Amino acid sequence: MAATQNGKNKVFPSAKAALDGIVADGQTLAVGGFGLCGIPEALIAALRDSGAKGLTAISNNAGVDGFGLGLLLETRQIRKMISSYVGENKEFERQFLSGELELEFNPQGTLAERLRAGGAGIPAFFTRTGYGTVVAEGKETREFDGHHYVMETALKADVSLVKAWKADKAGNLVFRKTARNFNPACAMAGAVCIVEVEELVEVGQIDPDHVHLSGIYVDRIVVNATPEKRIEQRTVRAA
Repeated sequence: MAATQNGKNKVFPSAKAALDGIVADGQTLAVGGFGLCGIPEALIAALRDSGAKGLTAISNNAGVDGFGLGLLLETRQIRKMISSYVGENKEFERQFLSGELELEFNPQGTLAERLRAGGAGIPAFFTRTGYGTVVAEGKETREFDGHHYVMETALKADVSLVKAWKADKAGNLVFRKTARNFNPACAMAGAVCIVEVEELVEVGQIDPDHVHLSGIYVDRIVVNATPEKRIEQRTVRAA
């Protein structure tokens, strides 16, 4: 596998450089991570610094106050969130309750499947989750084998920002443990995928059987060898 895309090197010197010419006002972005686990920290900070506004963010949640996607809520760059769990961010709550932020709320499994469907070219699917609740309002429902289902549409993004542990220069990715979470689905659902990694190796140095996501989905790579990796809630007790 070549280390280039359309004749161009996929590796960029900084998060800012990786976003240049890609992000723009009004775009939809799929952002990997679960809480603060597996979020593309450097790319999110660079997105904030880009000044792009009116964004729709597809992400399980919106980070926390002052970190992760919470940075973009503070600067009012996010217009709409398509997400699942939002309980860790007070600014998210404030903006939503005051009508400043639009929210498309999804059960967590439904959100994951909508992203997977977007990456797989499946326009919609039926699920029993949410039938008879506000989740189903305005959506087509159908009965199969005596059970009621809600039709959910696929999610696609203009740009995907994802985090992996290791990549080769062709963009083949390895995720580390639970930091994999939504990242592969987000990567596949984006028209352009930018990945932040901790380690970059030459093509051929990753065993093909160990590749979690093929480089065909990855357009740009940036190395952040020392991410902060904050912990959302640290609970300690005296020894």
